[in-house]
Amino acid sequence: MSIFSVMKSRRSVRSFDGTPLTGEDRKRICDYAAQADNPYGQAIEWKLLDAEEHGLSSPVITGTDLYIAGKMRRQPHAEEAFGYAFEKIVLYAESLGIGTTWIAGTMNRPAFEKAISLTEEEVLPCVSPLGYPARKMTLRESMMRKGVRADSRLAFDTLFFDGSFDTPLSPDKAGVLKEALEAVRVAPSAVNKQPWRVVLCGGKAHFYEKRNPGYVQNGWDLQKIDVGIALCHFELAARERGVETVFEIQDPGIPVPEDVSYIASYAVTI
Repeated sequence: MSIFSVMKSRRSVRSFDGTPLTGEDRKRICDYAAQADNPYGQAIEWKLLDAEEHGLSSPVITGTDLYIAGKMRRQPHAEEAFGYAFEKIVLYAESLGIGTTWIAGTMNRPAFEKAISLTEEEVLPCVSPLGYPARKMTLRESMMRKGVRADSRLAFDTLFFDGSFDTPLSPDKAGVLKEALEAVRVAPSAVNKQPWRVVLCGGKAHFYEKRNPGYVQNGWDLQKIDVGIALCHFELAARERGVETVFEIQDPGIPVPEDVSYIASYAVTI
């Protein structure tokens, strides 16, 4: 499968079939996570955690006792770096037929932090269960997906803009970046808020965060993780289409709406 196909087919999985991950699949995930980079060059330590061994739990997960967790030092852009790298792992797991879902709040956080030996200088942003999806969702999972409209996304011209935030971008005008932007559009986000916005201008794709209240906790912005996921989708999908991208952090000074802030850019070469 192409990476774009993997992005489109993946969904959050909370109901697993109870079959333990094979030793081969565990090794594949560990090996891939160890080399999963991010454009910010920040180090992230990944670990597979057994729920029974460490007393871990999440009320929304059934049918698996295995989780993957990552910790990193608190520093500028840590949220975006984590979102980018973790999404690469999530997409790789999907390509192996392994289900995942991002969990930040619905878990026994102190137990996870103890299991991964978190220090005061570090942060554990999110975890994910790992397992083989059950044939049928539980009623709870079905209701959760319905509640956040998990299978719907905002319109293309609501998320993407041509030159400024005053001019919505249509798929036809996106040219060779149409698929890369569509990959961004289908990306997962906390409660499906889709807080990313992208302006194409001067051969660059500028990424912004559309902030929603309630997602900044103890100085940690959960929605910047979502923008990191969007950056990952854009770069991987663009690369697959033969579009060269160069990551940079250089605010273009485009006037922004209220509650919108600049994150990063990709210079694009076709």
